[in-house]
Amino acid sequence: MRFIDRVKDWDKKEAIKYNGFGGKIGTGLFKFFSFFGRETLWFLLIAYFILIWYDSAFLIYIGTTFMNGLFLILPIKQHFNRARPFEEIEEIRVLERRPTSKSFPSWHSYNVVSQALILGTLLHSIWLGFLLMVFATIVAFSRVQLGVHYPSDVIVGGLLGIVGFILTIYIMNPIFSWLIGLLEKAISLEIFKQQFDPLLFTNPYYTILCIAVFTIIILSYFNKRIMKWIFKK
Repeated sequence: MRFIDRVKDWDKKEAIKYNGFGGKIGTGLFKFFSFFGRETLWFLLIAYFILIWYDSAFLIYIGTTFMNGLFLILPIKQHFNRARPFEEIEEIRVLERRPTSKSFPSWHSYNVVSQALILGTLLHSIWLGFLLMVFATIVAFSRVQLGVHYPSDVIVGGLLGIVGFILTIYIMNPIFSWLIGLLEKAISLEIFKQQFDPLLFTNPYYTILCIAVFTIIILSYFNKRIMKWIFKK
């Protein structure tokens, strides 16, 4: 209990210390960085590697890593039911739209750490993986700066990101590679791998389908803002 109390005290002090760090310019930058941890980006990439540029490796790695996060992060959030910093500390200012989910652990941190490791692996580059991990650290810090997470939230979220990465590499990838291989053989239609799908330019129905899918994903990100704008009017 003493350890937990110390962590809580440290969390509170650091959350207050770094909330709004860098002033208006810093906040603007951290809002930009924060977007890269949102599920919207990864939905867009999954849709891209299915509909636009079919690549089963990228699809499986990115998709299953994201899926692992659902099974790792959501149950823990529900179990601990931790309030956000701005809900508990008067000094904390929310510098982005208010999240509705619980605070612990950070979904953003999970996404950026796990996917940074995945992309470094897919592209066979240690240096790129290192740079992506630096970028992931900035994204994770942005959640504290914006007042929506405690430091321990993003640290644990990042550690779970490593777990999600390991699960993808050693368990999920072999299973889904086998399943998608069977599916590709069973489909009678021609599959265009690692190139822009010709149907995008030759089949208007396919083009409309792609536009609809990407529009829905993008609108899901702006949904709350659109509703606020409508009701203000």
